[in-house]
Amino acid sequence: MTNAQATDKHPGELTDVPGWFPPLDQMLFTWLLERQQKQDIKGDLLELGVYMGKSAILLGHHLQDGEKFTVCDLFEGDAPDGANQAESAKSYASLTQQIFERNYLSFHDDLPTVIAAPSSVVSEKVAPASCRFVHVDASHLYEHVHGDIGAAHDILVPEGIVVLDDFRSEHTPGVSVAAWEAVLNRGLRPICLSTQKLYGTWGDPEPLQEELLDMLRQRSDVGLSVQSAAGHRLVRARSRGMKPPPFPASRHYVAPPAASKAPAAEVTESRAARPARPAPSRARRLAKDLLPPLVTRAVRRARANRS
Repeated sequence: MTNAQATDKHPGELTDVPGWFPPLDQMLFTWLLERQQKQDIKGDLLELGVYMGKSAILLGHHLQDGEKFTVCDLFEGDAPDGANQAESAKSYASLTQQIFERNYLSFHDDLPTVIAAPSSVVSEKVAPASCRFVHVDASHLYEHVHGDIGAAHDILVPEGIVVLDDFRSEHTPGVSVAAWEAVLNRGLRPICLSTQKLYGTWGDPEPLQEELLDMLRQRSDVGLSVQSAAGHRLVRARSRGMKPPPFPASRHYVAPPAASKAPAAEVTESRAARPARPAPSRARRLAKDLLPPLVTRAVRRARANRS
């Protein structure tokens, strides 16, 4: 992962917001959130770690009437320990609450509930069994991710979905340990794995997996495989040139100017464009053929007379 730099411009489209949210995960978020709506699954939304707001903006678009959206991030605040502070300074130095709010309000009329604090406080701020979707993308340190997963377990409704970011990136081994520990020892059941995220539930994943597999098998822009490990069915999806799903433009969107026609090229007379010369007459052709020999003979006679 490299640092995505902040900009001082209002985003016109979701792609303008810096962050790590690949098209595959945008598609999976959209499909899962829309399925919850179709299944009439009620509950609030929660995101731990928002960076510049890219995934939060998408989540907020799926907020239903009567639901609440909460985000939690350190922003400019102090981390709870030295290791977390070093991580924040290295990867998120450009993050401020002001930038997040500016980006979010470019797409939405109202801000979510913002908790500017370590994710460890979220259990005190969000009621148990109140959320249907939790995205965990805060600290990458094992101790913090372990706690975030525990909080997600308590906060989710029984059929709710948790998404763990960076669960297999080479630079985030703490997330990997915490994620698979939750699968092996804490009752988390995988729904699917993308290149970047683990989607899971503490409910029954099989009905959801079957619908997901049917959808993915109909797409030509997804590579798909199904494996089994430790009694869990692992649905693995990877992008094959996938484009992000459609998403409403922001209030600051400016359509690109219509392509103007190129000005007509200035007409200049070229050799090819000039009218062809008339063909020479028969007399002119004879003169052209006979004149050189006659001149040569005259020159020879003059030289002979001089000698």
